[in-house]
Amino acid sequence: MQYLKEKTREIAWLYWELMKTILPIVIITQVLIEIGLLEWASPYFEPLMQTFGLPPELAFAWLTGIFAGIWGGLVVLFAVVSPAELTIGQVSIFSSLLLFAHALPVEQRIIQRAGPGFWITFFLRLFGGMIYAWLVVLIISGIEIYDQKISPLWIPEAQENGWIGFFYTTAETFFWMLIVLIGLVLLLDGLKASGILDRLQRMILPIFKPAGLKEEASSLVSIGILLGITFGGGLLIREAKSGTISDRQIFLACVFMGFAHSLIEDTLVVMAVGADVYIVLVGRLIFAILATGLIALLIKSISQETFGRYLFHAKLKPV
Repeated sequence: MQYLKEKTREIAWLYWELMKTILPIVIITQVLIEIGLLEWASPYFEPLMQTFGLPPELAFAWLTGIFAGIWGGLVVLFAVVSPAELTIGQVSIFSSLLLFAHALPVEQRIIQRAGPGFWITFFLRLFGGMIYAWLVVLIISGIEIYDQKISPLWIPEAQENGWIGFFYTTAETFFWMLIVLIGLVLLLDGLKASGILDRLQRMILPIFKPAGLKEEASSLVSIGILLGITFGGGLLIREAKSGTISDRQIFLACVFMGFAHSLIEDTLVVMAVGADVYIVLVGRLIFAILATGLIALLIKSISQETFGRYLFHAKLKPV
C-alpha cells in the first residue's frame, strides 16, 4: 500500500511537470499556425531548401514540422508538392531534417525541465539535422536509386483544422501520455528490482559508450530513442530530481535523444512515405553516436561553473 501511494504521488508529480511544460507551448504553437506566421516566414527559408536539393516550397513544410511535429510537416509536404515530383533522395533528406528537428518548442521545453538549456539543445538539434542533411546530399549524389521517384505506401491527410480539432487531439494525447507514463514508471521499477535493468544496461552500454554515455544514463536514453523525448525526457526529469545521474550525463543523454529518438514510430512513418531506411535510421544513428561523442569531448574541458551557467541549470522541486 505504501508503495502504491509513493508511486501515485511520483507519477502525479511527473505528469504535472509534463502537462505544465507542454500545454502552454502547444497553445502558443497553434496560435502561430492559425495566424499564418509560419506561412509568412517560409519564403525566407526557400534558398536553404535548394541547398539540400529540395523544392523551395518545402520550406513551409519544414517550418511546420519544426513547430508542429513530424505529422504536420508531412501533411504540408504532400499538400505543396505532388508525390510524383519527389525522388527517394529528396524525401529521405527532408525526412532527415524532420527527424532531427520536429516539435522543438514542446520537446526542448521538456528537455529544459530535465536541466539542459533550452536554446543550446534547440540549436544543436536544428543545426545537427542540417549538417546531417548536407552530408547525405554529398554521399548520395550520383547514386541512381536515390534519383528514382517515390512510391509511397501511405500519404498523410490533414485532420480537422481549427481550435476544435486542436483541443480534441491535445486531450487525447494527454490521456495516452498518462497511461504510458504509468506503465513506464512501474516497468522501470520492476526491472530495477529484478536486476534485469542492470543486465540490459551492460548489454547496450557498448552502443552508447562512443557517445560518452555511461551506464547510469543508458536505460533512460534507450526509452527516449525508442519511444521519444516526451517519455525519455520525462523520466530524466525524475532522475534529475533524485540526483542519481550526473548533470553532464543528463546533458549528453538529452543531446543524444535530440539527434536520435522515437526510432521505431518516426522511422516507420517516414519510410511509409518513401524515405530510405539507411538514411533515416542507420545513418542517423551513426551520426548521433559520433556527434554526441564529439560534444562529450568538448564539454570535458568546460569548468563546472561555466557548464552550470550556460549549458545546464536544473532546479527541480522534490516530489
